[in-house]
Amino acid sequence: MTIYAVGDIHGQMARLAEVMDLIARDGGPDAEIVFLGDYTDRGPDSRAVLAFLVAGQAEGRNWRFLLGNHDRLFLRFLTDGQENDSNMKSRMSWLNPRLGGTETLSSYGLAPQRTPTFLLAQNGGWETLHSYGLGDRDLPRAELSAAVRAAVPAAHVRFLQSLEPHIATDDILFVHAGLRPGVPLADQTVDDLIWIRGPFLDDASDHGWLVVHGHTPVDRPEHRGNRVDLDTGAGYGRALTAAAIEGRDVFILTPAGRVPLLPGA
Repeated sequence: MTIYAVGDIHGQMARLAEVMDLIARDGGPDAEIVFLGDYTDRGPDSRAVLAFLVAGQAEGRNWRFLLGNHDRLFLRFLTDGQENDSNMKSRMSWLNPRLGGTETLSSYGLAPQRTPTFLLAQNGGWETLHSYGLGDRDLPRAELSAAVRAAVPAAHVRFLQSLEPHIATDDILFVHAGLRPGVPLADQTVDDLIWIRGPFLDDASDHGWLVVHGHTPVDRPEHRGNRVDLDTGAGYGRALTAAAIEGRDVFILTPAGRVPLLPGA
């Protein structure tokens, strides 16, 4: 059985269309696909990406969707105006240009007409929105959050709320960021599954599955023996990667066909 995996999309609808074509050519229209999360932010077409995935889900396509940290950032701002996450050591706001929340809002028709301004000391050193220019008004966070709720379709909200923290088969564990080494899957926290880097990336032990993940951008897909990283930096304008997985064998899809991804690559 072949399962396909798609790395972090980050609002890149044109690149998503390209890899979906590669998957269809390799596995047909009924291919089983796991999307590794981070559908939104940084790229220009977050709304189009979510609309495409929501439509596929509604059609009953054999697709499953992982929760990414950027997806949760967007959802939390949508539901309660929260713009910070305790897992970010930088203490940045989701609306900071480096995180790409403004690009997501722009895709829903809420592009800022002026550079957003932030407060720091007033929120314990956390970067916090002071004003967001829409038209001739500078909106505080609460008003912007209300405008976002009005602009984002309910189906997109339900989709974000339905995302899974992990997906396991006999051989593969699909997860957005990784897992805490030595901790049973049932005891893993969602924060680790969508945010972890160092303790997971630096660990060479066998996790029981081959872990297929995204979250940490790499120049090209990497196979580290116990894990495979498929985030090739679409959020920064680089490639979006799709892989075909059979047992523990991994193949990268290219216009010329499958290319084996071997341990150490």
